[in-house]
Amino acid sequence: MVVIMGIGKRIIYLRERKGWSQRELARRVDLNVSVMNRIESEDRPIKDHELKRLSEVLDISTDYLLGRTDDPTPPSSLNEPSIVKESSNFFYFDKEGLNEEEIDLLEQSYKMMKERARKRAEAKKKEKDI
Repeated sequence: MVVIMGIGKRIIYLRERKGWSQRELARRVDLNVSVMNRIESEDRPIKDHELKRLSEVLDISTDYLLGRTDDPTPPSSLNEPSIVKESSNFFYFDKEGLNEEEIDLLEQSYKMMKERARKRAEAKKKEKDI
């Protein structure tokens, strides 16, 4: 027998497994309790940023919440590409085979390059204004 759970039921199931009240989950996700209640009861669609935050807080994949898979394992545990978020820009890299120190070095290098690009753009703008 196959049981199909909607997103609300999955959230409730995961929340209860962690021993959290609806109020506690709403607090952790930074949502109003009434919004969380409407999401869980599926009276309100979930927004993209809420889906992302719920998956982070519950430590599961967004695909699991959306019912695309029955495997709740978050992407970082599956060696899927990591995302380093810097402002509104994304840098993707395959971290398979890298240790934490190497990943940190990649992130630092990326941030350094972004800062250099920002300074170049700033200097170019100043030149243009003169």
